[in-house]
Amino acid sequence: MRPRPPAMRQKRRYILVRILPAGTHPDSKQLYLAIHEAATSLFGDAAIGLAAPAVVFCDGEYAVVRCLRGTEQDLATALATVTFIGDRRIALRTLATSGTISAMKRRMKPVCQTGEASEILLGEKYFTAYHYPCQKVDLIEKSNKHQKLLFFTETDMEER
Repeated sequence: MRPRPPAMRQKRRYILVRILPAGTHPDSKQLYLAIHEAATSLFGDAAIGLAAPAVVFCDGEYAVVRCLRGTEQDLATALATVTFIGDRRIALRTLATSGTISAMKRRMKPVCQTGEASEILLGEKYFTAYHYPCQKVDLIEKSNKHQKLLFFTETDMEER
């Protein structure tokens, strides 16, 4: 059987979702069930049947959810109402909507692992920097007499 020509295919949209809190790694089936339950309670079975939501990609902090074109606003609203996956509290934040999965994957930012350490030179002093998710960086100056603790965000680090 030959594939349908592009003009006859149903147009799909992909929604990039960030899963909060960081470190929560839900299964794609659990995420689908939570999204389907929230969307059904908000819009009803018929509307969600027309949207045809599906979890295409779920890894770490990000997920990509597919729906039919024209229903992406309704699905994004339903994603905001998801509060639980199984027995864990979560929040889903919509980051972007696109027509291709590759565009969504380009928008995903790599996440620093908790407590990742590196050495940084600020001025004339050396600091040990601990990188955390959610753009938090702790700087600890080590000297003979005491330790000095500084708090910076990644935007502060980019300015230097």
